[in-house]
Amino acid sequence: MSMSKEVAKSIEEFRAKVSEAAESIVFRVFPNKIIELTSLIESTNAEDSPYQISQAAASTDTTIYAPPSSAETNGPSSNKRKRNEDGSAAPAHLNETVNARYPELVHANKLISKLHETVKFECAQLSDSCDKVKLWVNLTMPKIEDGDNFGVQIQEEVLSELLRSQESAYNIRDAARQHHLARAKICSKLIKYPHVEDYTLALKEHDEKQFFFTRQNLIDIRNVYAVLTDILHKNIAKIRAPKGNNGVGLY
Repeated sequence: MSMSKEVAKSIEEFRAKVSEAAESIVFRVFPNKIIELTSLIESTNAEDSPYQISQAAASTDTTIYAPPSSAETNGPSSNKRKRNEDGSAAPAHLNETVNARYPELVHANKLISKLHETVKFECAQLSDSCDKVKLWVNLTMPKIEDGDNFGVQIQEEVLSELLRSQESAYNIRDAARQHHLARAKICSKLIKYPHVEDYTLALKEHDEKQFFFTRQNLIDIRNVYAVLTDILHKNIAKIRAPKGNNGVGLY
């Protein structure tokens, strides 16, 4: 049994599109991202750059604000949890303070959240590009047989590097979640113990560290693009034709 001509044609068209998209990423997207991120990283050296640690002092608000009026936000104050018609407990609204043990409020650092959005966008682009190139490399692999497997070994090493790069993107992407969790713990302590100055200082130090890390994350992503571009360009002939065809060149 074999595929019909129509299906085989569709598969070949799919492979051609995958190859075209991947080579565009390898020769256009990756090099351009190196240039783009290098320019962004260099711009962070400016005194007015949002990535400067000096921005922490102005953007970190250690003030403990009074909770919003219960009457204004949630209706008349009540110790009883609201319930649905079937008797089940109704879900609490976002930032609802009626049943909170410590209802006071500490604001998030909006500037850091904005910087994290930039990093998350870059991570998403890197992960998506790696997916497309991985698929292309996998589809160019020849059938399994004895002898002349050096090209296949190169492809496997390239796939490993792409996977490591994608995992790096996932880990960097997770920095925002880790930041909010760590900051929330400090803020909860600040609310509970407002007279302990070290919690205020800890919050300021935490935010300063985030400004440093967000810039470093951009450098890490740029470096990932540089390593991928280098290994792909150096081995493009074996990636395209792992079993020979030495006539296939870089350009």
